[in-house]
Amino acid sequence: MVLGAAGFVGSAVFRELAQHPVRIRAVSRRKCPVPENARAEIEVVSADLLEPGSMAAAVADADVVIHALAYLEGASTWRIADGDPGAERVHVGLMRDLLDALGDRPASREPATVLFTGSVTAAGDSDKEVRDGTEPDRPKGYYERLKLEAEQLLLAADAAGTVRGASLRLTTLYGYSAGSTARDKGIVSTMTRRAVAGEPLTMWHDGTVRRDLLHVDDAARAFWAAVPHMDVLGGKRRLIGTGRGAALGDVFTKVSALVAEQTGAEPVPVVSVEPPEYAEVSDFRSVTVDSSAFRAATGWEPQVSLEEGLRLTTEFCTDGREADV
Repeated sequence: MVLGAAGFVGSAVFRELAQHPVRIRAVSRRKCPVPENARAEIEVVSADLLEPGSMAAAVADADVVIHALAYLEGASTWRIADGDPGAERVHVGLMRDLLDALGDRPASREPATVLFTGSVTAAGDSDKEVRDGTEPDRPKGYYERLKLEAEQLLLAADAAGTVRGASLRLTTLYGYSAGSTARDKGIVSTMTRRAVAGEPLTMWHDGTVRRDLLHVDDAARAFWAAVPHMDVLGGKRRLIGTGRGAALGDVFTKVSALVAEQTGAEPVPVVSVEPPEYAEVSDFRSVTVDSSAFRAATGWEPQVSLEEGLRLTTEFCTDGREADV
């Protein structure tokens, strides 16, 4: 079961699972294309999970639920106005609905597995560049607080024995590949779109701030890798990243060069500008993610290098495919 199967992360998970001989129910409010060359037995369900009773109907016979639901209002999914009731309903309310539905199953059935698309930012700001999951959770932003609350509900349900739950705390995701069907609102694709439009690529710092950038297809493979290892992962949160921080100035310069190479235009400039009032301290912190605990438990390793991922992404944006998602 993939909840949010038409979203940026959910669609990538759907594509990955479809390559394996499993039964999938893909649930989404929006159109959800079936991946090409799928090996899986696939059922696509169109549902508004905010409607009463719809969550229980969707997950009635699920063995594994991958929770990839996200609040999609606005230009991004993470800059949410404090107290936004829609965001609280989607991030926390739907987790409650999911756990209530799975908790009502007959005692004779094995508890369902639930994997949550968590966020490294749920731990809040830190002076440490390398995050390994031992940091105390002190989130400040509303999005981060909501993600943490949903995660805590899941892990409490695991402790109570009603589900087998784990949270995969994802680093900064980006990217397109040949089968992409959902729009990426992240910083890399946003800058790629600007470069295609011939606009300067702007930074709120001098370009030395580093981010651990994980291609969304590698994130999807992490969820598939987690499913058979819930005996180790159950009740835990594990960080997912590449283990390498890339300076954003270098990333944007590479994006500019790739777009120029693919369009024949001149590379657009990469410039530093004054940060806006809504900028947060975390925007100026470097972050690298140590995923050794998850790798040791599952054998997962990222497969898409940053250079390859940037090339795939800029090709997707320059040849017109992004306009269709």
